[in-house]
Amino acid sequence: MSRTLGVTRRRALAAALTVAVLAPLTAACGGGDDSSAADGGKTTIKVLAAASLTDVFAKAADAYHKEHPDTTVKFSFAGSQQLAAQVNQDFPADALVTADTRTMDGLKGKTAEPQIIAKNRLVIATAEGNPKHVKGLADLATAKKLKVVLAAPAVPVGRYSKKVLDRQHITVQPVSQEQDVRGVLSKVELGEADVGIVYATDAMTAPDKVDAVQIPDEQNAIAEYPAATLKVSQHTKEADAFVKWLGGAEAQKILRDAGFQQP
Repeated sequence: MSRTLGVTRRRALAAALTVAVLAPLTAACGGGDDSSAADGGKTTIKVLAAASLTDVFAKAADAYHKEHPDTTVKFSFAGSQQLAAQVNQDFPADALVTADTRTMDGLKGKTAEPQIIAKNRLVIATAEGNPKHVKGLADLATAKKLKVVLAAPAVPVGRYSKKVLDRQHITVQPVSQEQDVRGVLSKVELGEADVGIVYATDAMTAPDKVDAVQIPDEQNAIAEYPAATLKVSQHTKEADAFVKWLGGAEAQKILRDAGFQQP
């Protein structure tokens, strides 16, 4: 009898230890990634966004959370082509904002109907004080011996850059081709290139490190930024609300103050 009782106690102890070990693992797995989970009535949505929106969307997220305290917006920033690759792989996210309509149009069936939330234009970024005395696109020609950095052709800003250079029949041999506009800006900031073509809003984020040489309207290209809810979203209502808010008065003021043009 006592032997049977001892076995029973040992089995109960083993079961209790098993529960104690597994409980933390269950808790860790059950919550999932907080970037796409609802917790206690509060929701966090994840937005994939073009790299050129990095600074302005930080302000937008704070403003949105003040208006919608039950929703937190977290971002993943990259080149639009990288974001599109994630969407095509059904990466768990709730909304997408690209720096061109071409990328968004290529994701039909993966997103809800997009809306244009902002526009942007190109400038030539130089080191502070413009030590190479760059005046315009013509100075970027290979014969001028400037170190030029561009975004890769698959990146929206790289495609826009190629377009404006080709229209002016300017041949450039870049020292590097970056995967997003912030990579281009960084090369100029660090002195690894003399000039680069970036969005006007990116140059504005580093006023103490770079100067912006304006490109005339007739030579320039305008970037359009569409935003859309993703079909894979687990928080469609909240994602739809955020995308709609981006087109509203408060978000438009934040974008305008950062140098973006109205859609």
